[in-house]
Amino acid sequence: MHVTQAVAARRSVRGYLDSPVDPALLHAIAVQAARSATGGNLQPWHVDLVSGESLAALKALMMAKLMAGETETPAYDVYPRDLTAPYRDRRFGVGEAMYAEIGIPREDKAARRMWFARNFQFFGAPAALFCTVDRQMGPPQWADLGMYLQTVMLLAVEAGLATCAQECWAIYPETVTAFLGTPSERMLFCGMAMGYEDVTEPANRLRSDRAPEDEWLTIHP
Repeated sequence: MHVTQAVAARRSVRGYLDSPVDPALLHAIAVQAARSATGGNLQPWHVDLVSGESLAALKALMMAKLMAGETETPAYDVYPRDLTAPYRDRRFGVGEAMYAEIGIPREDKAARRMWFARNFQFFGAPAALFCTVDRQMGPPQWADLGMYLQTVMLLAVEAGLATCAQECWAIYPETVTAFLGTPSERMLFCGMAMGYEDVTEPANRLRSDRAPEDEWLTIHP
């Protein structure tokens, strides 16, 4: 597979088969992705791979917390609090497009909450990745995390796997870091669902659009 093909094929998949993923494959992807670009060679990413009984335990733990209505102080603001156009419009647009695919209208708040809760079951994925980072790191190193995670997702496409990067896990940082045994000097950045796509899941029909290049590209001849 060419890189251009993997880039075009990668997308957020929100429905997985229960077929297990070979742990050796997950390990290989995580290690290969460490060749990602990183300023000053800091390599600020710390990665936990979770599957099998460990993942089942985490899913059960999160189900209990959601059912009890337990909340935590988020690790960070996933989106700016006063997000302006066009970014606000793009976020709203992709959300409405997804709910349209699965047939949940805007006024059905209960159904939307139930769907959102599926994030914390990794949408049924049999494997997951968590990324944490030392608290001393700043925005440049957080950019390095994104490059690492993008490389993971492209390698997953090459291997026939689907993924969904999930910053939503940052709203339960205490639960996740306690479960993983993360040292106190590191904070949670995100999780990622990994597995084989369930092509019958309606949410997987979504193909998010991209803004036309004249909105973000400037060429200086």
